[in-house]
Amino acid sequence: MEYITSYNLEELRERLAKLGMEKYRAVQILGWIYKKFQTDFDHMTDISKENRKLLKENFFVHPLELKEEVQAEDSTKYLFRTSDGYTVESVLIKERDHLTLCVSSQIGCAVGCKFCATAIDGLVRNLRTEEILDQFLHIQMKILPQRIRNVVFMGMGEPLANYENVRKAVEIMVSPWGIDLSKRRVSVSTSGIVAQIKRMSEDPIMKEVNLAVSINAPSQQLRELLMPISKTNDLSTLMKILKDYPYPKGRRIMLEYVIIKGINDKEEDALSLARLIGKYKSKFKVNLIPYNPDPDLPYERPSLEDIYKFQKVLWENGISAFVRLSKGVNIFGACGQLRKRDVIKLREWKEEKAGLRSS
Repeated sequence: MEYITSYNLEELRERLAKLGMEKYRAVQILGWIYKKFQTDFDHMTDISKENRKLLKENFFVHPLELKEEVQAEDSTKYLFRTSDGYTVESVLIKERDHLTLCVSSQIGCAVGCKFCATAIDGLVRNLRTEEILDQFLHIQMKILPQRIRNVVFMGMGEPLANYENVRKAVEIMVSPWGIDLSKRRVSVSTSGIVAQIKRMSEDPIMKEVNLAVSINAPSQQLRELLMPISKTNDLSTLMKILKDYPYPKGRRIMLEYVIIKGINDKEEDALSLARLIGKYKSKFKVNLIPYNPDPDLPYERPSLEDIYKFQKVLWENGISAFVRLSKGVNIFGACGQLRKRDVIKLREWKEEKAGLRSS
């Protein structure tokens, strides 16, 4: 048995042909799943009973199980269980006039950013294409008739370290035979893997979606302290490839800057960031993201006054800068926080069962 959502259109056509079904059925089946959000083969009424039986005998749809849902006024966080027993998070964000879904691409993360809850337990494994898509399907089916308009790969994991699975998920999200989202409404966020950003820039599908890059520091030295990945993907090389990135005129790369009290929040840091961007002001916009505190990490959120001072320096230097106040602070909103709570609870349960903890 396979997951039908692991196939793109051409792959599914070939697979159906091997099962003795007409190739054109692939468009019908994917239309039911991605347009009507119907994942029960028995309800695909324009497909014969014989073919529906074949589908049920050969394919699953959902690789994830929805385990927990935590709601706040501005967002809802979902915790999913994978078939091999791990957990993964997604967040549905309620914007003023649309819904944005933040999806995960890995279980855990190997990048090791010092301020990130996801990094604490390291990388478990990559999510498969069908697991990435199933986050969207489960949540979209729950909230119908509302529609998710934007998807951001800003959840757990480094998307460009799971390039092939992320690429296929993006292909299915933006294709007319798939979910059919606008390419400008899909964003991929990366910690700055230079070789993979170059690969993305040469990819006919990936180069048309939005690119967001976590900068988080205006200097190589500070960035190495916060993001060890910068030791092998240095800031100057990263900025050069971003400045050369083949975006159409009018499109801008998002520089994500998690602003942390006493670490990277000073006005001189803002000036250094302005110098780093230099004359390429029209190529970038800066998203200032106040740090989302975690009780196990030694970092704090700056005051709003200091955040807006930082923003003012950037604006005065001709750089578009926006403060992105965190959604879901009261529901373990930062990447990895809800999963981390679940992992700790599971670990404590196992220790108790093994007699290592008092009940």
